[in-house]
Amino acid sequence: MRTVFPSDIVVGTSPPEERIQPLLCLLNGFRLVGPDGSVPLTQSAQRLLAFLALRGHEIHRSKLAGVLWPDASESRSRGSLRSTLWRLPDPGKEAVEALGETLKLAGRVSVDFSEARQVASRVIDPSIRLPKEEPIDHMVEVLSAELLPDWYEDWVLIEAERWRQLRLHALEVLAERLMAHERYAEAMLAALAAVDGEPLRESGHAILMRIHIAEDNRSEAIAEFDRYRRLLDGELGVEPTDRLGWLLRDFLPGQRLGLSTT
Repeated sequence: MRTVFPSDIVVGTSPPEERIQPLLCLLNGFRLVGPDGSVPLTQSAQRLLAFLALRGHEIHRSKLAGVLWPDASESRSRGSLRSTLWRLPDPGKEAVEALGETLKLAGRVSVDFSEARQVASRVIDPSIRLPKEEPIDHMVEVLSAELLPDWYEDWVLIEAERWRQLRLHALEVLAERLMAHERYAEAMLAALAAVDGEPLRESGHAILMRIHIAEDNRSEAIAEFDRYRRLLDGELGVEPTDRLGWLLRDFLPGQRLGLSTT
């Protein structure tokens, strides 16, 4: 029987018998999965569950209503919250735990975003070894996922940016760790995902170039440098840092790389 890794739960691809509790998906879009599959929810209900999941602990009803309906009066926002709670289908009701005047996400609900953060923390922690049987391609898929794309509330955007920075850093660290063990194909997969996540971020391109150099693919390293150089010039009108150019110093002249001579 296949071992079920946390990342299997993250994207909700494990068979039903392996996933007992409800699953709340926030990565690459919102979805609540119950025993009978996806649960249809109103936009207000989606935002209610998403906020409770991101907060991670209980919140007073009045404060929650004010966040979800910021343009309404206190009485009207409280009324909207009551209506949203009342209209929740049974799987949605079971996902919310009421404690007097406070609400929180029920502990039995599994959240893919929480699992994804655990994957990122595991990758970044140097004391935790990456087992050879770890599904690297699946880890890269999890770390490439966006948090609630196309949601523009402030409370979402703040968390989405935190996750973006964490996952990009984790992808780069994963590529570095795999490269150190000469697992170059897997390292390339992680580095390419990091570059795709933020094309203007120099650190991802640097790792890509180092992987090419480690495999003695000098032409690939040079081509990657040139691509990034053109991208930076076209988008920002600036040059890569000397640190990036120095990766090629052993087989290209400094003038070709645009390195400073001082």
